[in-house]
Amino acid sequence: MRVPQSVGGVRGAYVGARERAIGGEMGRMGSAPDASVESTAGPGAGGAPAPWSLAPDAVLAALRADAGGLGSADAATRLAEVGANRLPPPERDPLWKRVLVHFDDILIYILLVSAVLKAILGDWVDFTVILAVAVINAAIGFIQEGRAESALDGIRQMLSVHAETRRDGAWAKVDADDVVPGDVVRVRSGDKVPADVRLLQATNLRVEESALTGESVAAAKSVDAVAADAGVGDRTSMLFSGTLVAAGQGVGVVTATGEATEIGRIQTMISEVTSLETPLTRQLDRFGKALAVLILGMAVVMVLVGRLVHDFSVAELVSASIGFAVAAVPEGLPALVTITLALGVQQMARRRAITRKLPAVETLGSVTTVCSDKTGTLTKNEMTARSVRTGAREFAVSGVGYAPDGEVALVGPDGGRGRHADLTEDPDLAAVATVMMLCNDARIVVGGSDDGGAGGWRLVGEPTEGAVRTLGMKAGVDPVGWSRVAVVPFESENKFMATQDRDPDGGLHVHLKGAPDRVLDRCATQTSPAGASEPLDRAFWERQIDALGGQGLRVLAAARRSAPTDPAAELVETLTDLELCGLVGIVDPPRPEAVDAIAQCRDAGIRVKMITGDHAGTAVAIGREMGIVGAAAGGRDAGADAPAVLTGPELEAMTTEELRAVVRDVDVYARTSPEHKIRIVSALQAHGEVVAMTGDGVNDAPALTQADVGVAMGIKGTEATKEAAEVVLADDNFATIERAVEEGRRIYDNIRKSVLFLLPTNGAQSLVILVAVLFGLTLPLAPVQVLWINMITAVTLSLGLAYERAEPDVMRRPPRDPGASILDAVFVRRILVVSLLIGGATMLVFYAERAQDTPLAEAQTTAVTMLALGQLAYLFNCRFLDRSSVTLDVLRGNRVIWISAGALIALQCVFVYAPFMHDWFDAAPIGLEEWGKTLGLSVVVFVLVEGVKWWGARRH
Repeated sequence: MRVPQSVGGVRGAYVGARERAIGGEMGRMGSAPDASVESTAGPGAGGAPAPWSLAPDAVLAALRADAGGLGSADAATRLAEVGANRLPPPERDPLWKRVLVHFDDILIYILLVSAVLKAILGDWVDFTVILAVAVINAAIGFIQEGRAESALDGIRQMLSVHAETRRDGAWAKVDADDVVPGDVVRVRSGDKVPADVRLLQATNLRVEESALTGESVAAAKSVDAVAADAGVGDRTSMLFSGTLVAAGQGVGVVTATGEATEIGRIQTMISEVTSLETPLTRQLDRFGKALAVLILGMAVVMVLVGRLVHDFSVAELVSASIGFAVAAVPEGLPALVTITLALGVQQMARRRAITRKLPAVETLGSVTTVCSDKTGTLTKNEMTARSVRTGAREFAVSGVGYAPDGEVALVGPDGGRGRHADLTEDPDLAAVATVMMLCNDARIVVGGSDDGGAGGWRLVGEPTEGAVRTLGMKAGVDPVGWSRVAVVPFESENKFMATQDRDPDGGLHVHLKGAPDRVLDRCATQTSPAGASEPLDRAFWERQIDALGGQGLRVLAAARRSAPTDPAAELVETLTDLELCGLVGIVDPPRPEAVDAIAQCRDAGIRVKMITGDHAGTAVAIGREMGIVGAAAGGRDAGADAPAVLTGPELEAMTTEELRAVVRDVDVYARTSPEHKIRIVSALQAHGEVVAMTGDGVNDAPALTQADVGVAMGIKGTEATKEAAEVVLADDNFATIERAVEEGRRIYDNIRKSVLFLLPTNGAQSLVILVAVLFGLTLPLAPVQVLWINMITAVTLSLGLAYERAEPDVMRRPPRDPGASILDAVFVRRILVVSLLIGGATMLVFYAERAQDTPLAEAQTTAVTMLALGQLAYLFNCRFLDRSSVTLDVLRGNRVIWISAGALIALQCVFVYAPFMHDWFDAAPIGLEEWGKTLGLSVVVFVLVEGVKWWGARRH
């Protein structure tokens, strides 16, 4: 798959129209390369410098713009040339084409040819019935067709509605659709970025980019240029269309609009990714082709024998051939598979997994690898304080997310959790927690509003500040009575925040929190275990910082001092000679249920891989904690050349062959882009892996489309991701994936049972017609009677097997081979034997009736009844694939079986006794004697099939 030039950042939407008009300078420095996702060249390759790698003045010059903005006339000219700043809707196939594609099946072709031949012969009843079966199957497929363009609609909804743009020397609000490259725009906290923008000015600017990068913390932005090969998450001088400004403000020049933006590039990647066939689709396709060849071959043999040996007329041969083809084609199979999958969709919905596309239900059951996004999928996407380090002690913090549920406990000498911490007994902890609580602008509220409505705890503010705010609440810090006097807000240049606060007794205090190195530089002392001051041991703290960082934790330092009594003193001037209180380690914690689910996936032979935009150290630490990497991961040993983690830049430098060599052995991928995720999924699929990809951000959508099964988060997932996915988790719980896999395996087992049950019907019918022609006998079945028995057994008896419970060992088996046939050699032999048994019993009752001079219609009706009751008996053989059905368990555990059996008998009675059925299907009433014969032979079929199962199990 290639990313076309029309998606190459500025070079995409801007070059074609603007290159001749304004020289094409910016066109030659496209914000993304015109390269295959498998290319090793990074952004800016081929002599085209990226805007994030140039100084602001150089970007303005290339765009023929200046910091004063564009004039209205120039903006209108550019808009006419580059087009509106929106993502174009994808082209759809016309309705007729989307309808006809559902007739594109070789078995349906056989039915359609049979219908045409019946029309030529003037047999309009048979023609109508055969054609109706084909149309019904196509209608089912059309109704269930997935609407892929909805994914692109979801992305388009992410774009901003309005933009504050400098036009004609003044700031004005314009429609986001009218923004053009070269426009100077301004954004503030809470704004949605209207286009891709190169920053010219930034003040405390932080932007929520998790939908693009997967990082759970807002990205700090600045005007400084970065390397041309920087990944999306490291392009700190750029703002991207559709992202949200979390704090601060900025001014920048638009470098790309519409489909040329980063989000537009992702849209194009989604539209160009080809959906793969599911394992079941491939198996049924192979089965259908093989069956079609067999049917045509046997039909030719039958015609030759009938003509040359028995001198049948052309009309008789055509009728017999059609009857044979209709008998052999399992026209109920597509409906059966669709209904079974639809029932599985309902079951999965009850287990919190909403399936948007039917085949995904079965595909989940064959998954061998789950590639999961970290933020919001394996983790809660809620930053949480995990550890507190003071000068002499360590405290462990329990609980996850922003809910103040959990406690702070002293860590014992052996590393185990000790007594519950107390602010009175642990003044060093009280110092850290108080600083974090007061030097903080975040709020933790209940429910959907600040008044504490129903629902869980919710953060209002920055995730990092929310984590330490919750820490203060868990530690028991009460901020009531404290008041803020002054504040130095966080700036990316300083990397700290400071406040001056008045305590309940009127005393003034300075509190500071921020990056450990910046805080250490301002400290002269540290807090002792007793809460007093002692000399600063910088080497000790640097070791503690490294230790926390080595665990993948983000580290914040807390410091304090008494404020000067001079009220005129500036707060920033007092931020020296501080007392270091301690460190807090913060992480986006794993979901506890996800850890268990990963272990269960491992037991089922499924490998879990983490693919994230986060930093390598954090990703590996989370992966180790979840059992994805390290000794706990188990499974296949890593290759000698496979690293523990593979980063985006390292992956970028790899060829496709090099990536394929290590992709199965690397379980953590960090700092990845959407292209990298597609490459990883594709490389796994090249090894025959069946891949499920999970995610919640727009950056995950292309890989979700590429994967065999895309799984989106329903609560925190973007609309684009949900629409691109086949499965949406209603509870954002990775454990639901494991339950969905179990459901998928159960459904596949039930489909196998249904196919194993259904095919002997076709085998018996085609055998009856074939033998009759080869020996020059009267046909025991008419073509429409064949269709009748096929359809009623498919929609009644087969349906009962769709409700069978999961086998006890369903999640202890290894994933099935996606290349294996749906029917193994044992099942094929069983189908042949059962076809002979039921077909033989059918011929026996038919020719016995004819020998007694029974009318043809009545004898054929008896034969049809034999087929129906023989299939009913065989249904109970199929409830257990391998173990014996001669047990009371076969009579219980699935009440739908009995409902299906009752429906079959009722429909067959209608066939036998309803006058209109006699006209349509050439049927006739039969007596109790015929019912008794067919019922007795059905019991014989059940006993003999059990003998076959016993013999097969003994040989195995």
